[in-house]
Parts: sequence; C-alpha cells; structure tokens
Amino acid sequence: MAGEQALLSTEIVNRGVESSGPDAGSLTFSVRVRRRLPDFVQSVNLKYVKLGYHYLINHAVYFATIPVLVLLLSAQVGSLSREELWRKLWEETSYDLATVLAFLGVLVFTVSLYFMSRPRPIYLVDFACYKPSDDLKVSKQDFIELARKSGKFDEASLEFQSQILKNSGMGDETYIPKAVMQPENCATMKEGRAEAATVIFGAMDELFDKCRIRPKDVGVLVVNCSLFNPTPSLSAMIINHYKMRGNILSFNLGGMGCSAGIIALDLARDMLQANSNCYAVVVSTEMVTFNWYPGRRRSMLIPNCFFRMGCSAVLLSNRRRDFRRAKYSLEHIVRTHKGADDRSFRAVYQEEDEQKFKGLSISRDLLEVGGDALKTNITTLGPLVLPFSEQLLFFGTLIWRQVFGGSKASKPYIPDYKLAFEHFCIMAASKNVLDELQRNLELSDDNMEASRMTLHRFGNTSSSSIWYELAYMEAKEKVRRGDRVWQLAFGSGFKCNSVVWRSLRRVRKTNRNPWFDCIDRYPVAL
Repeated sequence: MAGEQALLSTEIVNRGVESSGPDAGSLTFSVRVRRRLPDFVQSVNLKYVKLGYHYLINHAVYFATIPVLVLLLSAQVGSLSREELWRKLWEETSYDLATVLAFLGVLVFTVSLYFMSRPRPIYLVDFACYKPSDDLKVSKQDFIELARKSGKFDEASLEFQSQILKNSGMGDETYIPKAVMQPENCATMKEGRAEAATVIFGAMDELFDKCRIRPKDVGVLVVNCSLFNPTPSLSAMIINHYKMRGNILSFNLGGMGCSAGIIALDLARDMLQANSNCYAVVVSTEMVTFNWYPGRRRSMLIPNCFFRMGCSAVLLSNRRRDFRRAKYSLEHIVRTHKGADDRSFRAVYQEEDEQKFKGLSISRDLLEVGGDALKTNITTLGPLVLPFSEQLLFFGTLIWRQVFGGSKASKPYIPDYKLAFEHFCIMAASKNVLDELQRNLELSDDNMEASRMTLHRFGNTSSSSIWYELAYMEAKEKVRRGDRVWQLAFGSGFKCNSVVWRSLRRVRKTNRNPWFDCIDRYPVAL
C-alpha cells in the first residue's frame, strides 16, 4: 500500500469563490490525484546494467595489458644507455631481406585488417523540419471552439479536452489540418494521403535544397509513420514523386510508435554499414487527420489534444569526404523493448470504442511502464557514454547494495548524465512526462529547455519532435564543435530508444530553420 501511495501525486485545481448556497463567499478548490512516473533511479537492478558493462568489459583487456607492456618496455629501454640501445638495434642484430619483407607483410596485413574491421563512420549531413503555413495555426481556445462547431463531440468531451489542453504545456501556435474540424469524417485514405504529401514533400524539398543533392543520389530510404500505412506505402509515394532510382533500398516502418524515428536511424545505419559510398534519407512523421478520434472515450481523446502536424527528414552519409560538411557523427544507438510484458504491450493501444470509432487508447499505466523502459535504456547506455569515474561510483554502489547487503534505506548513487552530454533532446510528449523525467534524471531547466519549448511551439509531433528540439538548439546557436547530443524517445510497444550524436563543427543559425521567425521570443515563461 505504501508503495502504491508513493506513485501518486496531488495537485490543487479549480480554485475560486463559492457563488451560492450556505458557503457563498468562501474559498473553494478541488484536489486532483494522479499517478506519476516511478522514481526509477531508486530501483535500479543489477541486471539492467549487465548489457552496458558487457560492452565495457569487452575492451577491458586493452586497458589492462597496454599499460603493463608500456611499463615493461620503458623499464627495459630505461636500463640501457643510448650507445647500448643503438648497438643492440643495429650492430648485434642481423637482418636479411626475407625477414624484412615478412615483417612488413605482417604489419601491412594487420593494419589493413584493423581498418577493414572498423565500422564505417556515419555522418549526419543535415536535416529539415516541416513548418506548416500560418493558416493552420490554432490556439487552445480556438481548438475547443472548432471542435464544438464540428458537431463531433458532446459537452462532456469538450470540457475534458479543454482541461487536458490547459495543463498540456502547449502554446497557442501549434498546427492542425483543416479537415479534422469539418463535420464529415476526416479519417479517410484521401485526407491521410493529402496530409502525408504536404508534410513529407515539404520536409524533403528543404532537405535536398539545403544539402545540394539530387533525389537520384539517395541509395537508402527509410520512412516511419506509425498509424497511417497505405498501399502503396509512403516510401513508394516518395520514390514516385521524386523519380528516385530503381535500385534504391526502401523501407516503410509502421505501428512502431513515437520512438520509431530512432529505429529508422538504426536501420539506416545498418544499411550504410553494408553499402559503401552511399546516402540514406530517414523520414519521420505521423498523420493527425487519419488518426483523429471523434468519439467520447476519454483515454482516446487524449491524443487529439497533444498530437500536431510535423515531419522531419534527415540525410545520413558514409562517404568520408562528407566529413567536412556534415554537422554530426553518429556515436551510439541503444534500443529497449518491453513488449513481452502485457501491461507494457497495451499501454498505447489502437482499437475501436463502443461506437466503433477507431482511436488510440492511452492506459493509466503509461507513466509506470514508460519509467521501467527508460530505466533499462539509460542503465544500458550509461557505461557507453558516462566518464569512467561516474561508472565506477555507480557500479561500486550497486555492487555494495546487491552483494554485500548495503543499507536498503540508503540512497543509490545516481550517475550525472550532464557529464556525458552537453545537450538533451527528450521527446516532447507532455508537460507531466517532462516534469517527471527532469526530476528523476536531475536535469536543469537549461537541459529541458529545448523539449519544453518544442512542446509549447509545435506540440507533440510524435517521432519527429526530437528533431524540432535539435533545430531549436541550432537556432539558439548552442551547438559547438565536440558537443554531444542525446536524443531520447519512447512509444508504443512499449519501447524506449536513445541515439547519441557528436557535433563536428559549430552550427550557425540559418533562415532554413522552423524556429527562424520566432526564436527571439523563446524561451517563454510557462
């Protein structure tokens, strides 16, 4: 019972003055009780760091043997004078042609094998985020009025959506398609294709223009859109529109949730490792129109309030000559999937309601299963990115508590992820999720600025939101050479995925940025 109470948080809402009755004139308020993200850093289990430390231990032999060899060689050489060393090398050693050639052959073979076995570096040349036209902007108040005029919702549903929007962390300049507020059904293939063409071609046109490449130069195309999957696929629609080459490796990822953008990056990386001298384009988006829910079930009304129009297009390259113009290099991708657990599997679930309206149902367990997936992901990522001092302290504390029976009441050591990354792009899902993540990871307001401002300006654009956040940092000219960027996303399944980039140069603000015309107004007070 105590554990359940620890996951509940209270909030005072609806403050006011009683207007009538025996208590007229007195102050009144309501208390809202909700589940919050579990404090996962207090419950880190040894098994969750096993994979990360597996990577570390694989390279431990180098850290152990190289210093020993250096010490032995130094001791041997240090005991000889310069004349003795010269005599041992040249006067007391006889070389013949066969020995020299054999030595050179082994050296060349070893060096060649080393470089051939190394994975190809993957560069992020540039990326583009679609910015809808101003006539698609909608404020929170206008959203409710348009929803009322559409005739699709009763008053109780409108009031519920109004309360969700009030506490969402979203501003009054997000974008929705016009079709969703029309009286007729908008969740049609026609409307879905129309929105897809608008956002995808808008982002890709800008990407090709910024990177100065032709569509026929692209060898790998990966598109992810979770809930809208027409036939022919969205990837086929792109190939048809841009008349791409016939031997392009194209993939279309569907049903994989808001974290699918990082999954698409992982697939593109694998394709680039297997195909030399190649470009890959990754497109991440979600269709608001096709997934609009006109019913009354509250768990399905929540996505209506948060999801907004958006799309990102990213150009990756394995060409070494692109090093000079690329913005970032890919460091790590860590993926976590909790689909084996039933609660995690049904946390975000597409189904029909009692009226047979299709919608996306959000479970009450979402924050809890999300915290569990995040716990596994960051404890796997930690050994790959944290300084050795942090790893040693974290692992030592964990061993003490698990093996030697340290005090269960003592607080475990929480690794400082601010030492591993300069910039954080945490998927802008909702204000409550960002609040809990900031508290658990002990991040500063500066660390969370890009996520909160993206939620305020563009809403939840699903898998593309982490790119709007990176665009915000670039518009603020915060990204400098050598900086590390952590992009973190989570979605249905339940999945939590991380990608780490390293900046190759200082990124300057350009007019080809979705924040260009409003960046001077941000950050805003929330």
